[in-house]
Amino acid sequence: MSNDTLLGLGFSRNPDGSVTRTIDMPKTPPQSDTNSPAPVLTKDVPLNPSTNTSLRLFLPRTTLDPATTGPTLLPLIIYAHGGGFIILSAASAVCHLFCSTLALSTPAVVASVEYRLAPEHRLPAAYDDCMQALSWAKTTTDEWIVNYADRSSCYLMGTDAGANIALHVGLRAAAECGDDLKPLEIKGLILHQPFFGGMERTPSEMMLADNTILPIVAADLMWELSLPAGADRDHEYCNPMKGKVAQSLGLIKERGWNVTTTSCGGDPLIDRQKEFEKAMEGKGVTLVSKYAGGECHGYDLLEPSKAELLMCALKDTVHVSR
Repeated sequence: MSNDTLLGLGFSRNPDGSVTRTIDMPKTPPQSDTNSPAPVLTKDVPLNPSTNTSLRLFLPRTTLDPATTGPTLLPLIIYAHGGGFIILSAASAVCHLFCSTLALSTPAVVASVEYRLAPEHRLPAAYDDCMQALSWAKTTTDEWIVNYADRSSCYLMGTDAGANIALHVGLRAAAECGDDLKPLEIKGLILHQPFFGGMERTPSEMMLADNTILPIVAADLMWELSLPAGADRDHEYCNPMKGKVAQSLGLIKERGWNVTTTSCGGDPLIDRQKEFEKAMEGKGVTLVSKYAGGECHGYDLLEPSKAELLMCALKDTVHVSR
């Protein structure tokens, strides 16, 4: 792949295997001043200083209004941003706006994880960071969480690579944590255009190989830079039909979690997403699938006005427990 193509995706590969992030992605600073007109208040809190990870919290302003009617506590959504594990940040303007809309529309308290990026930190680093976010949500005394979040109604959500993270973290939590996360209780997963792959090309990958948003050779490179050294695209981190992931999907059913997935016809990954949905249905998982015609991968982040379909679906999916 040429550097020109990579530049369009926001990074270029260096001879030593590292990357240079070539686009200065606009970032949005947090705004926690209650006197500001922002409909959603935001702030950054540290997660693990030793790995320089953090969380950006989103709180609908209406929650602070004594005249507000409705539930005292809001569901908690722990969110992982997209970017193919290589680019973007919880502070990136597109991710910040998406989470602000999510918090306001659902409504919910959203905790967006600033996880470590590849190739500096290959998988499972991002999974580990988001597992730490679960532990943080369990034990934190942060006033926004304590006063406004219903920790017994927690959802794991991600977009693109973040949806991949949400799946793996959810399965790890289901297998390893049991009731140890209480008072945090996971109620479901929201997998927004999940980033999956595999060695054998699917029909949609071949048909949409040269699309401008996610050319399939760029996806291949993202996997090469993100997976453990020496792993191929049939590694379970990449291909959910392989290894422990495929064997563990039944845990979602056992936990009684619901799963919401989204896909779009212009996404080269749609065949993999649909295959994954069929596998979950085969395990008896309660699944809500939302499909957006011929839209491209990431369309509702690139054009925020088109996020309404997802936000409407989440209003029916995300609930408070009491």
